[in-house]
Amino acid sequence: MSRRRLGYLLKHAHLRLTQLTGPALEPYGIDGRELAVLHVLDEADPLSQQEAARRLRIDRTTMVALIDTLEGKQLVSRRPHPDDRRKNMVELTTRGRDTLRDGGQAVEEAERAFLAKLPADDAALLRELLDRLI
Repeated sequence: MSRRRLGYLLKHAHLRLTQLTGPALEPYGIDGRELAVLHVLDEADPLSQQEAARRLRIDRTTMVALIDTLEGKQLVSRRPHPDDRRKNMVELTTRGRDTLRDGGQAVEEAERAFLAKLPADDAALLRELLDRLI
């Protein structure tokens, strides 16, 4: 039965989660991919666009487009790398940090709602198992 196939289950779980997280992020003017970029940029001192792309495992062209969008929303700022003018360093603005904090909390609440049908131990185990797989 196709409903028992792993691909089917993962796809439909992702769709249901997205139905919760998308609207949760709307008030902050960002989507899940943009939130992921904000998270990566917040984890370290200013990163180059290239390093941020590597950490998220996305191509450089996609990262440039995401950074352009986030810069347009005044959530990040770019400046030339001090040692290599071919690179740009990217860091969160104050507005970006606020958006990350508030949007992150909204996503956490959406994830809790998504996992609410599971006992807490099972929800934690699901996260752990998925983390091991990726």
